[in-house]
Amino acid sequence: MLKAIGLSASYGSAQVLRRVTFHVAQGEIVALIGANGAGKSTLLKAVSGLHRPSEGEILFMGEPIHQAAPERIVRLGLVHAPEGRQLFPNMTVLENLELGGYVYGRKHIRGSLEEMFQIFPVLRDRQVQKAGTLSGGEQQMLSIARALMAKPRLLVLDEPSLGLAPLIVEEIYRTIEALNERGVTILLVEQNAMGALAVAERAYVMETGRIMLSGKADELMQHDEVQRAYLGKDYQHKWER
Repeated sequence: MLKAIGLSASYGSAQVLRRVTFHVAQGEIVALIGANGAGKSTLLKAVSGLHRPSEGEILFMGEPIHQAAPERIVRLGLVHAPEGRQLFPNMTVLENLELGGYVYGRKHIRGSLEEMFQIFPVLRDRQVQKAGTLSGGEQQMLSIARALMAKPRLLVLDEPSLGLAPLIVEEIYRTIEALNERGVTILLVEQNAMGALAVAERAYVMETGRIMLSGKADELMQHDEVQRAYLGKDYQHKWER
């Protein structure tokens, strides 16, 4: 479904991505984990058309997209829920959701809203509330729902657990699994390594702009380097399948 081949990217003279190659197959949850500054968000910006790679190519559904405009990529079905949620805080929940579906028009929006309210019942109750007044967990649900309004084939989630309480994080991950069961392919980018590995089928570990490890998520969860870099043993047990 999604394939990046030899992808490099820079900000000015600072190279951030160094010949990154990875893929996501249809129906998967694939995790991309790494510490802050590893290049994860830059990789997602390249995939979403927000930052032009200096080298390599990106294919989505067999079509090259590394030079495509972001709106073209969204219309193809690759939708990005960014780090930090990036909602419109002075607009209502309903208005944020409507913006998520703008590429398909008013008729589509009406039909999709009810689906979002079924997935995230709290948003139905909050629909006339300004997005900036929601709790952190509610804002993250709104960010995911806004992305889903565009009917993604592939949903890209950047740090969905960032800054949330543990119980809310578990709820977000349950939602991610439920979305995948509905047929949404998901690329999940996280610093929360064990949380991401617990829901993913495969994973990549990124360091200093490179893919350093890859494999089945449950095998990487037991990998000595992953455990040493990202967690202690007690934390591991919390996320064991």
